Amino acid sequence: MFKGSIPALVTPMRHDGAIDFESWDRLLDFHLEAGSDAIVVGGTTGESPTLERGELEDLIRSARRRVAARIPVIAGSGTAGTAKSVALSRAAEAAGADALLVVTPYYNRPTQEGLFRHFTAIADAVGIPVILYNVPGRTACDLLPETIGRLSRHPRIVGVKEATGSVERAEQILRLVEPGFVVLSGDDATAERLMRVGARGVISVTANAVARAMHEMCAAALAGDHEGAARIDAALAPLHAKLFVEPNPIPVKWAVHRMGLAGETLRLPLVPLSSGQRPVVEAALRAAGVTLD
Repeated sequence: MFKGSIPALVTPMRHDGAIDFESWDRLLDFHLEAGSDAIVVGGTTGESPTLERGELEDLIRSARRRVAARIPVIAGSGTAGTAKSVALSRAAEAAGADALLVVTPYYNRPTQEGLFRHFTAIADAVGIPVILYNVPGRTACDLLPETIGRLSRHPRIVGVKEATGSVERAEQILRLVEPGFVVLSGDDATAERLMRVGARGVISVTANAVARAMHEMCAAALAGDHEGAARIDAALAPLHAKLFVEPNPIPVKWAVHRMGLAGETLRLPLVPLSSGQRPVVEAALRAAGVTLD
């Protein structure tokens, strides 16, 4: 159910900061037509820290209606607190999410035992699958492979988005988890290499702009055609890099804007891509074969 290219969608916003649901439908259609294998709603790339609970619920309901049962809808529902994460996870489930992507608690830096209890409490509170999300570069909190191994024994904790970009870390996780537990890359630049050692796909920033190419790269890797996957990935490597010239999701939102899919508005404290970096991102998009508006 959770494999292949899974774009972590940007959240389109109007100039007044309200969610732009017309553009949201356009984005969803773009990914359906391009073959994206699932979507993440309200993740980091979707500006989750600035979304209100009701807005996340509306985005999930809208996505559920638009994609129907064609691809899974995964909702970001992690916060810095367990009780808040439980409440948000239940709300996401009620709104129609097929699964939850739950980031490690940020800022308060829990121990590994605290992380184990945090994720267990969330998984105990819902009836849909939970995907762990480890991104220590943003959270100052590292979910270690041994803890992921313990959590993989929970019947509703089905996978992890591992965003350290370390192939060695992915291999260690795969040795420790239960059979069937899914490792997904959370780093576009190293996703192809992680899939060589057993990862099943990527929750992707780059796929916002090149959905079909990312789907084809993952499909090749999952079919065992690692040479073909590497060729596609090599062509996308400059774009992987340039979409992080400023903190995500600033560059990718500019990219989606230049593609004519949505506006460039972000919510403070994020601001649009600086003028000096716009030509850099646009050049990388063109090199990857993207037609700009």
